[in-house]
Amino acid sequence: MALFLGISRVLFRSVKDLRLLTAKRHRVKGKWATTRPKHLPTRLALQHFDATYSVQLGQLWPSVRVALLSERKYGALFNNFSNNPDLEKLQAQGCRDFISDGEDPTSSEHNCEFGAEEDSSSVSTVSSHVDSQLQSPLWLSPNIKCLVFPRGDITRFKPARPDKFSLLSYYLMDAASVLPCLALGVQKNHTVLDLCAAPGGKALALLQTQSVRFLCVNDSSVSRTSRLKRVLHSYIPKPLLTDDKLRITSFDGTMWGEIERNSFDRVLVDVPCTTDRHSLMEDDNNIFSRSRVGERRSLPQLQVELLLAGIIAACPGGEILYSTCTLSLNQNQGVVEQAIQLAEENHGIQLKVVSLRPLVQKFRNTFHFAPDLHLGEMVIPHLAANFGPIYLCKLRRLT
Repeated sequence: MALFLGISRVLFRSVKDLRLLTAKRHRVKGKWATTRPKHLPTRLALQHFDATYSVQLGQLWPSVRVALLSERKYGALFNNFSNNPDLEKLQAQGCRDFISDGEDPTSSEHNCEFGAEEDSSSVSTVSSHVDSQLQSPLWLSPNIKCLVFPRGDITRFKPARPDKFSLLSYYLMDAASVLPCLALGVQKNHTVLDLCAAPGGKALALLQTQSVRFLCVNDSSVSRTSRLKRVLHSYIPKPLLTDDKLRITSFDGTMWGEIERNSFDRVLVDVPCTTDRHSLMEDDNNIFSRSRVGERRSLPQLQVELLLAGIIAACPGGEILYSTCTLSLNQNQGVVEQAIQLAEENHGIQLKVVSLRPLVQKFRNTFHFAPDLHLGEMVIPHLAANFGPIYLCKLRRLT
C-alpha cells in the first residue's frame, strides 16, 4: 500500500511538471468558445432594424438610428400626493412641465420638422374601416405634470426622495410614455382599465389625474405585477389604494373579454412589443435572443388579441388607447387595422379612429413626431429630443 501511494505521488508530480512545460494556449481550452453567443441579440436587433426601418422610414432612419443608439432622455412625472418641494427645485434647474407649456393646438398648422414628405414605401395601406377619423377636442387633465430639461440638454435627473410619509416626489420615465395617458382623456368619475400595466408608470400617471373613480390594473406576469404594486405603494397614499378604488390582477390579458365585457369608460392597451430601444442596448431579456425567435414572430398576433380584449372590455361610447414602444408598422398600424376588422366581423362591434392631430400640434416643440401617418401618431427619437419611440392610436367604440 505504501509503495502504491509513493508511485501515485511521483506520477502526480510528473503530470504537473509536464503541464508547466506545455504552452498555455494548448494547456487550457477556454470555456468562452462554447458559451459566448456568436450572435449577440443587440447586434441581431440592429441588423433587423436596418433592414426594416430603412425602408419604412426612408431618409429619417439615419437620424433615428443614431438617437436610438444614444442615451435616452427622461421626464419626471410629478407626484401630486408627495409633500416634497422638489417641483420648485427642478424648475430652478431649468426644467419645465411640457404639458402645461404645450402650444395651443388651434394656433397654427402642423409643422413638419423634417421638410420632405414621407416616402410612399413607409405608408401602410389603410383599410376602408379607418379611412375617416373622428375629430375630437383635446382634453388634458390639469393635474398631470411631467418635467423635462430643455431640448438638447442631456442633464440627468437625480433619484427622487421620499417625504415624511415615505412617498417619492417623482417617477422617472420616458416623457413620451405619458402621451398615451393624456390622449386617453380620462374625465371625472371614469372607470379605467390598464390591461398591460407593469411596470406601472402609466397607471401612476392615470392616478395623478385624480379623476378616476375606479382603476383596474392588470399584467399577465406575476413578477411584474409585484413590481407594479411596489411602485404604486411608493407613490400613492394608502387610502387611495383601497379595493373600491383600485384592483390589481395578474390575468392573461387576451382572455379579458371572458372576464369583464362592456364595463370601462377608458381602456389603455400598452402591449408587449419588440421594445426597440431596449433591444438595441441590452442583451439581457432581449426579444432578439435566438431562444425567443418564436415569441418575437408571434408578437403581432398577441397584440391583436390584447387590443381586441380591450375593445370588448370597453363600454359602448368608451374609448380605447393602443400604444407600443416600437417603430414597427406590423406591430402598430397593422395590429390596429386587424383588430378593427375582427371586432366587427366576430363581435359586431363598430369602431372609429379618433384623430390625435391636436395632441401632435400641442406637443410638437417637445417631441419629434413621424410625419403623415395614416393611422395613429408616433414619437420618433431625435438627438435634440431623445424620447420614444412611442406609437399611439385612439379608438372609440360606437356599438
